Amino acid sequence: MKNVLVLGAGYSSPYLISYLLKEAEKYNWFVNVCDRDYELARKRVNGRPRGNAVEFDVNDAVMRKTLIKHADVVINFLSPTFQYLIALECLHHGKHCISASYENPGIADLHKDAMRKGILILNEMGLDPGIDHMGAMSLINRIRHHGGTIKSFISYGSGLPTPDVNSNPLKYCITWNPRNVVMAGEAGAQYLEKGKIKILPYHEVFQRTWNVEVEGIGTLEAYPNRDSLIYQKQFKLQKVDTMIRGTLRYPGWSETWNELIKLGIPNETLKLPEVAHYTYAQFTEMFLPLNISGSRLEPRVANFLNISPTGKIMENLRWLGLFSNEKIGKNYKTAADLLIDLVTQKMPLPKGAKDMVILVHEVIAEYHREKKIEKTNATLVDFAEPDKYTAIAKTVGAPAGIAAKLILTDELPLSGCHIPTHPLIYTKVLSELKELGISFQEKTEEIYPDEYEENNMN
Repeated sequence: MKNVLVLGAGYSSPYLISYLLKEAEKYNWFVNVCDRDYELARKRVNGRPRGNAVEFDVNDAVMRKTLIKHADVVINFLSPTFQYLIALECLHHGKHCISASYENPGIADLHKDAMRKGILILNEMGLDPGIDHMGAMSLINRIRHHGGTIKSFISYGSGLPTPDVNSNPLKYCITWNPRNVVMAGEAGAQYLEKGKIKILPYHEVFQRTWNVEVEGIGTLEAYPNRDSLIYQKQFKLQKVDTMIRGTLRYPGWSETWNELIKLGIPNETLKLPEVAHYTYAQFTEMFLPLNISGSRLEPRVANFLNISPTGKIMENLRWLGLFSNEKIGKNYKTAADLLIDLVTQKMPLPKGAKDMVILVHEVIAEYHREKKIEKTNATLVDFAEPDKYTAIAKTVGAPAGIAAKLILTDELPLSGCHIPTHPLIYTKVLSELKELGISFQEKTEEIYPDEYEENNMN
């Protein structure tokens, strides 16, 4: 009997685990679901006969090695911090490994060893990254097949509540790892725009925003996402003059988050002193210099940030609870940890409400033989199944689950370290995703050269 090991039973795992348990009954597999929260793992297994819940501490080396040694495929849905550790352990024991996280830079060094062992280490196998890569490669290769030369590639991704959900002023709900939300942009961003490389440090990321119209959804705001330039090589787009990957939010998110960054609260580096006996207002006070005059906290924060004391941003900071006289009540390792708890409490997805995921590729290609320029918009919008699966869980979990099935049924004869830009991966995974109702809708129109110039970010 083949064994699948799932590490992590958090926000993004429910659909993955359900999919694997269903396939396990069909193919006579067994699925071990591991999490430090045993009850959560047990809830995900839900009494299915081909599954088992395991209380798991990733730092327990003996347990980690034992579980991986007896698995055929390991699906790592733990924090990205542990990606290299798990991949290395899988390599040592000759086990296939799948992760939905961005590929750790050190993983590439394992490629030759993974090939020698005949195993596949497959990263970025989720939504974004994941489905976005696969949709992009499918579209790019089709354009090339028809003689097109790609001039501009702009891609957007997001997980948001549906437009009708108005449960909080920031119009955002936590449906996936809240740490990734709080620390978004921490590494800065870089991209290529009209032939020029643009580099943004962390404190600039949420100031460099622009509007994006998404069909059926409306106007959203985008900010640059990480390092867009690495995908020039991955997508073989070295000759494009625009290469941008962006994240979408409802308008107003970025201006508020930018002020949190200016205060310095999303910080995982400095160890926080004991704060359980402090109020949230006293915690916020820690981030202000002594030379900000005034007696009341809120005007001093507004003065320090150089924003209106009565404006929308201050309303949002107040709603978050940063000026509250409520006791914090527990100690946190870092300020970011405190903020993670705060946004998790303040931004749940209301019962019965739906989230959605959005992927958009805007590709401009020149066809020299026909002497024309075309713009193709490929858009994927997928909605939650209320009180069952969030859209995030479905679209992050499905690609990883499908990849595991392809490996176990010998339909993915690849070895080494990969992301899903290989045709053998994306053609098969996109095909099954379409059967699950997850697919891109495309629109292509011919544009004139002056329109092309206006199509890039302003």
